[in-house]
Amino acid sequence: MKVAASLERAEEGPTEKVWLYAKLVLTAIFWGGTFVAGRSIAGQIDPFAAAFLRFAIASCFLGAFVWRSYGEIPKLTKHDFVLVFLLGLTGVFTYNVLFFSGLKTVAAGRASLIIASNPAFIALFSCWLLRERLGITKALGIVLSMGGAVVVISRGNPLALLHGGAGWGELYIFGCVLSWVLYSLIGKFAMNRLTPLAAVTYSCIIGAACLLLPASMQGLWQQLAGYSLAVWVGILYLGFFGSALGFFWYYQGIRELGASQAGVFINLVPVSAILLAHLVLQEALDGSLLIGACLVIAGVYYTNRPGRRPSMTETEPG
Repeated sequence: MKVAASLERAEEGPTEKVWLYAKLVLTAIFWGGTFVAGRSIAGQIDPFAAAFLRFAIASCFLGAFVWRSYGEIPKLTKHDFVLVFLLGLTGVFTYNVLFFSGLKTVAAGRASLIIASNPAFIALFSCWLLRERLGITKALGIVLSMGGAVVVISRGNPLALLHGGAGWGELYIFGCVLSWVLYSLIGKFAMNRLTPLAAVTYSCIIGAACLLLPASMQGLWQQLAGYSLAVWVGILYLGFFGSALGFFWYYQGIRELGASQAGVFINLVPVSAILLAHLVLQEALDGSLLIGACLVIAGVYYTNRPGRRPSMTETEPG
């Protein structure tokens, strides 16, 4: 793959470095906002339609970013296509249908904390399936994140899970975590052949293509004209800020700072989601949410401690 010289150029000077950090902070805020935007439109639009429109928009912008970075659209071999097809099927199609389905009944802040446990589950399954080394620090992060997720899903009563205490919404959101685990494990192989930006772009395009048929069967084209301004604002936010620009800026951070340092900013995603959900949607901050937040954020921190290099596929916020 031929990469343009601009892709290899490092940011120079204190002003550029500050702007890069600002981009990473804004990216975390954008990703936190996806839960608020998703929650606001989930009850007004079919999950397949919401997911398709989000990634149709994202694919257009990501294609432009790829062209700007590489000077061309990277070509895929047959093996590459199989990998990015699986990425699109797991990380875009399945993840987002479950995401919008879950947000119909689950509060945005609560959903963000369940999904924030992604890195812990990815580390656990990587150790189990790929035989990756699991140190004490990472193991502590997994335990804290999983404990926080259980507190959030059970609304502070873990024993209730033994009696079916979790609703379908929580199960859908937890399904997002499992689909992202698959996406990330497949991504470990895809990233050996493609850059993160190229892999994410192709997976978005393929995921959007897979979503088109079920979205059409659910009446997408007949319903488009009836969408409110708020729905369109939410979809545009999810497609541009929450997907295309967020991934592009995060990719720049990985390129300039390294995956470990850029990954630290992921700790801000659930924090920003909870605060934005409280401010915009007036969601209550109950005890189980705050305890779960502390456990999950601590777990994400320990799982992504310096020395571990999280890939871009491990950090999708929503």
